[in-house]
Amino acid sequence: MAVTLFWTPLLVVLLAGLGDTEAQQTTLHPLVGRVFVHTLDHQTFLSLSEHVAVPPAVRITYHAHLQGHPDLPRWLRYTQRSPHHPGFLYGSATPEDRGRQVIEVTAYNRDSFDTTQQRLVLEIGDSEGPLLPYQAEFLVRSHDVEEVLPSTPASRFLSALGGLWEPGELQLLNITSALDRGGRVPLPIEGRKEGVYIKVGSASPFSTCLKMVASPDSHARCAQGQPPLLSCYDTLAPHFRIDWCNVTLVDKSVPEPADEMPTPGDGILEHDPFFCPPTEAPDRDFLVDALVTLLVPLLVALLLTLLLAYVMCCRREGRLKRDLATSDIQMVHHCTIHGNTEELRQMAASREVPRPLSTLPMFNVRTGERLPPRVDSAQVPLILDQH
Repeated sequence: MAVTLFWTPLLVVLLAGLGDTEAQQTTLHPLVGRVFVHTLDHQTFLSLSEHVAVPPAVRITYHAHLQGHPDLPRWLRYTQRSPHHPGFLYGSATPEDRGRQVIEVTAYNRDSFDTTQQRLVLEIGDSEGPLLPYQAEFLVRSHDVEEVLPSTPASRFLSALGGLWEPGELQLLNITSALDRGGRVPLPIEGRKEGVYIKVGSASPFSTCLKMVASPDSHARCAQGQPPLLSCYDTLAPHFRIDWCNVTLVDKSVPEPADEMPTPGDGILEHDPFFCPPTEAPDRDFLVDALVTLLVPLLVALLLTLLLAYVMCCRREGRLKRDLATSDIQMVHHCTIHGNTEELRQMAASREVPRPLSTLPMFNVRTGERLPPRVDSAQVPLILDQH
């Protein structure tokens, strides 16, 4: 009863909070082939005033999913380091994702158990501006994915990369956590990060420095555990620690040749002197094979059974041969034991029997004749009263 009284007000409060909460709606415009980042800030979901700061102790977690589906679309990901940090929705839409997608976000206040819903309307369209056929992907070892998603670190990365590439034309195409690419969570050591892949595109060709990093000679040096060839100054250091052995360059300026469509034929193979199809196989009777397969093992088993029966039953030694091979003293011992056993059985059947021979002073084991005891005169006292 006490449990019921405890849970009833709690359910009422939760239902009231859900009923009073109205889902906010925000319209966003992601572009195909460009990175999309949306921050789920605590200030937005707590509905506080602009001049009121969010308390640092407030813990909020988020759950985002595509409307009518239990999970996010394939191009969109969600991450949040802890309930005290904001969440991020990020990804890069593909041409198949054009159109309108609605993302429903639910915020859970872990302290007050309040929930707030928000609806994000994504109008995905084609990107404007020049094409970016030259694309490079870098593995940043010194950052986690949520540290690069805000606009400030991303802009700093593009500015630092401008020293290795043509500045002013670089754009972020995609950001992926190293954990989503098969990476592992690092040990709890200070300064160790999970890593993040950053994909950048440009309309200008790759610089000589980047081409040298991605050359076969650099890959060979990396395979031997040596640093790759880097002919220019690393402008990304020390803010961004790049794994230069994992740099990937993709050149889409030259269109790939279209696959040739196969021409349908008449379905008849041309004559080939090296191809000799098999003729029709003649009918074959498998009765003999079946009999051999079944009867031969049965016959062998029968012969083994007869041999075992002959050895066990027909090769036994007789009692006469056994008695002749046995000495008289062993037969006497056997008869004595056998006779004593029979006598004990008769005594057990009836207690009113004469005294057993084995308890008499002397008796003949063969005839059963009783003999008077022999008295040793040396042991008899001279005076009978002295004993």
